[in-house]
Amino acid sequence: MRKTQLTAMIATLGGTVALALLPLAAAAEETPTYLLTNGTTVTDFDMFKECDVCPEMIVMPQGSFMMGAIEGESRNPFDFYGQGATGRVRRPDEINIIPNEHPRHLVEIDIPFAVARNEVTVAEWDACVADGGCSHTPRHEVLVFGQGYVPLGPNHPVVNVSFLDAQEYVIWLNAKVGAVVYRLPTEAEWEYAARAGTTTRFAQGDELTTDQANFSRAATENVRRREMPDLVNRRMPVEVDTLDAANAWGVRHLSGNVDEVTLSCWSDTHLGLPTASAYFDHAQSNKPCIRVGKGGGYGTAMDGLRLASRARPTEDYRRDFYGFRILRTF
Repeated sequence: MRKTQLTAMIATLGGTVALALLPLAAAAEETPTYLLTNGTTVTDFDMFKECDVCPEMIVMPQGSFMMGAIEGESRNPFDFYGQGATGRVRRPDEINIIPNEHPRHLVEIDIPFAVARNEVTVAEWDACVADGGCSHTPRHEVLVFGQGYVPLGPNHPVVNVSFLDAQEYVIWLNAKVGAVVYRLPTEAEWEYAARAGTTTRFAQGDELTTDQANFSRAATENVRRREMPDLVNRRMPVEVDTLDAANAWGVRHLSGNVDEVTLSCWSDTHLGLPTASAYFDHAQSNKPCIRVGKGGGYGTAMDGLRLASRARPTEDYRRDFYGFRILRTF
């Protein structure tokens, strides 16, 4: 039982019973600690930067979660089969099930890790290019309807980078800290960090506002088939430290802003593996492959930002709505 659970129990029980639980609570407060290469010790929910050019990371607690979608959670009106929509509009009595988001299954997080607080930024990518670690110099701009190409600043997420480009960044970052500890997350690790203990469509609940995430009003209205005037259309990424976009564990923009490529290989249905290490082993043993993208982007309808939603970029896929975030193992 975790510290937060015990705290809630003690607060609820009160009196003599609560006092009887105190020795147990004190023992449960012993959370794991991890030593970084710079000599710093960190524990659950600590934020750290392991080197001057390293991204900000947040230590995730270990635990387990239900991975995948609940039946009927998607609000997309089109029937799905395999990769995409058939074009047939579902009847009101039909349960909406997207096969690649099922079966929903329990996954134990048996690999201790920290996840990047933000998507990798333009400035962080440029540091890798300047140091000779990243060979690709992407266009730091996006095409915005009615405005042409709009430049991105150093604190925007880097886009127009592929899975293969991200692998160069990871190799460079590991060289900076002198250990092979950074990599892309698997889709299981990504979804665990994104859910932050929740079981709703999004970490913030079953609906999102455009103050909480950067997604497309126009695309959302098309899916919902009604006007949604409370939403805004930005049509481009926002800087990573903007909006009320953090989940309960402090990780930002896991829904929206840019799609994020993961280490996992695509499958037409969930593999149903029981542990994070099993997902990692599967990703390592199947390369090259079509990868799994998560989170949706600024041009995506709200439904595509659901934490169970999955995309399928190729390893060399570069677009102005695709980026990535990194993970640090312990």
